[in-house]
Amino acid sequence: MARMDGLTDEELVGRWQAADGDPDAERFLAELFRRHQTKVAAWCYQITGDVNSAADLAQEVFLKAFQGLPSFRKGSKFTTWLYSIARNRSLDELRSRRRRVEETSEEFPEDIGDWRTESMDSTIERRQAADLMRQLVRESLDETENRVMVLHYVDELPLDSITRLLGLTNTSGAKAYIVSARRKLKRAHELWKSSGSNKAGEHVD
Repeated sequence: MARMDGLTDEELVGRWQAADGDPDAERFLAELFRRHQTKVAAWCYQITGDVNSAADLAQEVFLKAFQGLPSFRKGSKFTTWLYSIARNRSLDELRSRRRRVEETSEEFPEDIGDWRTESMDSTIERRQAADLMRQLVRESLDETENRVMVLHYVDELPLDSITRLLGLTNTSGAKAYIVSARRKLKRAHELWKSSGSNKAGEHVD
């Protein structure tokens, strides 16, 4: 059995194609996977900014690539072809995330982590607190701030990934929107508490 470390990627593809379904030819695919798995995962991470999904995306890229090997043209460079598949799959993933954000932007969660003030739970019941949060978000934040908060606190995406996903071009990217949104929510909540206290005082004889 010939050693494969002396074969180019294109020669491995050619031998797999020439094997015409021979089960033993799977070793050529395994060698291509071994050589490029880490590289493909890195490509996916560079495009999506999401290290957690990069390995899964790489698996999907190889599956699509191996399914398409019968049509791989002689004279083409394997890594260029593989990168094209990785790029398209990663961009599809970003578009899919963007659609999910658009669909869920009006369904803000009851609990989004450290921006939630401790006093909310003690002021009103949990359900009322959740309704209040949604109201404050709807009235206080613009569309981009809303999406950034959902992506970061609900989907738990890192800020650099959100910056890429939403195409933010400002200097600080998604971080600037987080800071702005938290400041607006804090101010809106303080105004809400102040308004509630004033209304309660009006009923005191």
